[in-house]
Amino acid sequence: MVSRSEQRFIRINLITVIVTLMVILAGGIVRSTGSGMGCPDWPKCFDRYIPPTNVNQLPADYKEKYVAGRIKKNEKFAKYLEQLGKAALADSIRHDQSITMPEEFNPTKTWVEYLNRLVGALAGIFLLLTFACSFVYKKSGKRIIVLSFLNILVVGYQAWLGSIVVSTNLAQWIVTLHMLLALVILAISIYTYNYAKQLHQNPSVIMYRILWLKGFLFFTLMISIVQIIVGTEVRESVDVVAKSLAYGFRDTWIAKVSSVFVLHRELAILVVIANGIVYKMVIDRFSGKAAPLLTARFILATLFIQLLSGFALAYIAFPPAAQAVHILFSTLLFSLQFYLYLLVYRTSTYKQ
Repeated sequence: MVSRSEQRFIRINLITVIVTLMVILAGGIVRSTGSGMGCPDWPKCFDRYIPPTNVNQLPADYKEKYVAGRIKKNEKFAKYLEQLGKAALADSIRHDQSITMPEEFNPTKTWVEYLNRLVGALAGIFLLLTFACSFVYKKSGKRIIVLSFLNILVVGYQAWLGSIVVSTNLAQWIVTLHMLLALVILAISIYTYNYAKQLHQNPSVIMYRILWLKGFLFFTLMISIVQIIVGTEVRESVDVVAKSLAYGFRDTWIAKVSSVFVLHRELAILVVIANGIVYKMVIDRFSGKAAPLLTARFILATLFIQLLSGFALAYIAFPPAAQAVHILFSTLLFSLQFYLYLLVYRTSTYKQ
């Protein structure tokens, strides 16, 4: 029987997953509107807890001040990279002239970035609540406590990396790493949610072999992760093209992107085929209102919206709304696939 304290943990954990997806959506809106440098400092915004709405509210010599601050922070980051044996990468950051180019103040972009940070802070609060409530499992499921604490550490590193994203003026590889850490946070939260829900339930038993489904589902999940990484690289390439064209001629951006877009498009075909096979395998093994079957249906719906947004980006002049939707549904697809994998992993085949 699930106690009230355990039910509270499950609810808060689920809210944490949803809020984390909201953070990713907010980040997608930031990227699609070019608001990543709307706040040139971190964690404050123009030295204020409530950002300015008018240029008259800005500190004196704010451009020079924040550029100097970024250079100082990046020097510390470069030394950190050197300690990891990444001397060439550290040198490239030290000599990146784009870091010394200040952004013009834009109140809309400032507030978009600020709201993104607020949603991120909200996710941090719910992760802390999840950890606080996890102690109800100190006897029955200690891994929930350990993983909930680990997630706080990952979020702390993610927050620090967010400050580096700002100080390096959105360096491409750091943005990619920032996205991958968001997936790690999601995966840990989904795992603890599923583990807590299944803790007092007996494993499902079905008549058909499940091993092939487990293996193929894991393969499909790995493809989706690779596709997200490649998609992030496509977005970074688009950023370079957009800047070179002063953010005009949007309908030509994709044509000017390197071959990474072709790889991303062809991987999308593989993702569709793999998820179609997974769905067929699931409906062959589960029926009625079984959680794996319902999750598989959500995966197909998510994949459909993801494809529509990708089509809009490739062939309808890269609309900003489609960018945010594409990022959100790529992470939602990953989340549903991982949850389905956890459900299937705990299922076994009946043997006479």
